[in-house]
Amino acid sequence: MELSQLRTLIHVAELGSLSKAADRLHIAQPALSRQVRLLEEELGARLFDRHGRGMILTEQGQDVLRHALRVMAETEGIRASVGNENAPLRGHVAIGMPPTVSDILAEPLVAAFRATHPEATLRIVSAYSGYLLDWMHRGEVDASVLYDPKSARSLHLQPLLEEVLFLVGPPGAELSQDKPVHFRDLRATRLLLPSVGHSLRAILDRCAEDCGFLLDVPVEADSYAALKQLVGGGHGMTVLPPAPIYGDLEHGLLCAAPLINPVPQRKLVLGYPTDRPAPRLARFAGQAITAQVAAMVEQGVWAGKLPMPAGAVPGTDHGP
Repeated sequence: MELSQLRTLIHVAELGSLSKAADRLHIAQPALSRQVRLLEEELGARLFDRHGRGMILTEQGQDVLRHALRVMAETEGIRASVGNENAPLRGHVAIGMPPTVSDILAEPLVAAFRATHPEATLRIVSAYSGYLLDWMHRGEVDASVLYDPKSARSLHLQPLLEEVLFLVGPPGAELSQDKPVHFRDLRATRLLLPSVGHSLRAILDRCAEDCGFLLDVPVEADSYAALKQLVGGGHGMTVLPPAPIYGDLEHGLLCAAPLINPVPQRKLVLGYPTDRPAPRLARFAGQAITAQVAAMVEQGVWAGKLPMPAGAVPGTDHGP
């Protein structure tokens, strides 16, 4: 068994296609096909189901993939332990983010990788926190940005931000960022929100319960893009962090106002699995994400409070 075979397995599994993996790795497709075949022969198992649209891992292939990801991470760690700490890295890393976060951080993260580790390959996985947790535990994602996971015993968590949520409406709704809306005033507001069970909905339901009423939600949509489209079309209002809609607010496509009494907010954290060492590329991604979040808070793009630095005095402001 060779590292090149494991590398091929990882890329073919991610892309679902030998031809796409060949393009990414700059290796002829027949050579990659041979590596997969030799690996299957050595293990005595079929790793992929082949069909007209590509290749899908079998159940045994999924087990092998988890081990392959760990082997490649350990290999990168060996190289890093004897190499220049600041030298550009090669390899592959998968970073998970919730949809609203990936809309904000995907481009700056890619830019950071291109500037510092141009030979590395980066996969950005956009999904809700529950899926990201599962994929991290299975070794398919190296690190993730998460919204305050409830069960994180097997994760090392680093606080990123206490994110503030705003009431968002269509143009002309007379919402302004300098005129807060009392949460109790949502009693008579037609809201478009994610379904019950979604973390954002749970936060808002708790706030409404504290105010003594139930939210009026005639339409539920778990898609962030769908919520934006529905609000822009005048079908109601929603509650979102302002950062992913910053451009829409700047161009007057939407308007927003902070909510108070109570202030709905959620904690954003960076998570690494504790059952295996974090690859250097994953640690670099975490550093780049942390720096970008801090910069956007300082610029007023992302509303929220940054975690208090070690040694800081409680009560000191660290964000708008």
